Amino acid sequence: MLISSFFLIGIIIQSAYGEGNIEIKSFALEATETGYQINVDAAIELNSTLEQALEKGIVLYFVIKFSLIDTKWYWVDDEVARSKLRIGLSYNALTRQYRLSHRSKSQGFDTLNEALQELGTQHHIPVEEKLKLDPTIEYSASLQVWLDASRLSKPFQLESLRSKEWNLSSEKKEWRTKLPVASSFPIHR
Repeated sequence: MLISSFFLIGIIIQSAYGEGNIEIKSFALEATETGYQINVDAAIELNSTLEQALEKGIVLYFVIKFSLIDTKWYWVDDEVARSKLRIGLSYNALTRQYRLSHRSKSQGFDTLNEALQELGTQHHIPVEEKLKLDPTIEYSASLQVWLDASRLSKPFQLESLRSKEWNLSSEKKEWRTKLPVASSFPIHR
């Protein structure tokens, strides 16, 4: 009985690890001299299917998306600011290195864990203001991190439609917030 209990616990732990996961650990919206930026810290784990695809040369693209919505009771919700960062994760079998590519930058890593840790730690992501933002208004904000299956080749896109192993996403974080004020920055004269 005791042996079967340990066996069952082992299966549960193994299947939980094998599923892959994205969990947003922390995030912050900050004011800068030129506008706003978002900092995101997420824990990203790939399942065995995604790891195998990566090792066979498939580039996995991840997206970090932040939105700021002005909700008015008398009108339609309006997205007033947003940030969308797409990061490619690849593996080079010749050099045995993992590579992250985004914003015309590329960085190599010796292990998948190092690459995933860097992928999950994205700071100073600029927020694009679509309309003039007002620090006195409370906005609705949302943040999500996911594997972008639409960037995969067509056969893998079809596979992602019928297999949950290709659908990796964090829960969507939603909250109400006022904008931080950039009063602590020095005034340049």
